[in-house]
Amino acid sequence: MPTERLSMRHIREVLRLHYSVGMSQRAVARSLGLAQGTVSKYLNRARRAGLTWPLRPELDDDARLENRLYPPPSDRPSDERPQPDWALVHRELRRPNVTLMLLWEEYCDASSDSFSYSWFCERYKEWAGRLKPTLRQVHVAGEKLFVDYSGHTMEVVDGLTGEVRSTQIFVAVLGASNYFRKQARPDRLGGAEKRRALHGY
Repeated sequence: MPTERLSMRHIREVLRLHYSVGMSQRAVARSLGLAQGTVSKYLNRARRAGLTWPLRPELDDDARLENRLYPPPSDRPSDERPQPDWALVHRELRRPNVTLMLLWEEYCDASSDSFSYSWFCERYKEWAGRLKPTLRQVHVAGEKLFVDYSGHTMEVVDGLTGEVRSTQIFVAVLGASNYFRKQARPDRLGGAEKRRALHGY
């Protein structure tokens, strides 16, 4: 269910506090009793509409301001309007902190005749649904060995001396046979002792 729009008076106050007073989005949200996401949404709308503070005199009328923030849908046929580069969208989503909302806003900034956010999300899901979920790889026997750090440090107790040592665990897998080997790499060993721990001889 779509959220109710803020009144134009509230939107003006959001713009004033952020651009004129210099308050952060979090501070504006706290001051007006709004969610930070709501403040961010209206500031992004204002930016895409090219609005600054103070607003131009012709935007004193609420209807004109609303038309700038919520322009009517384009009457151009869908197939003539600019389409996002879905492969680029897919790659960008792998980066930290990148969301569909952020990518849609960039798409809107690049085109004045863009589609809505809901359309953007639906079309991306359709595009992503056609991707092959797996990539088959062929490995020649003895050609590749895949090694990875397990991500955990553990303690190993020497059976003869009782000494406790911290070790890093690595796992290696042969690509063709899937045979694997686990190996503990001691942090503080030297000489022959380290060689035995790492290579088994």
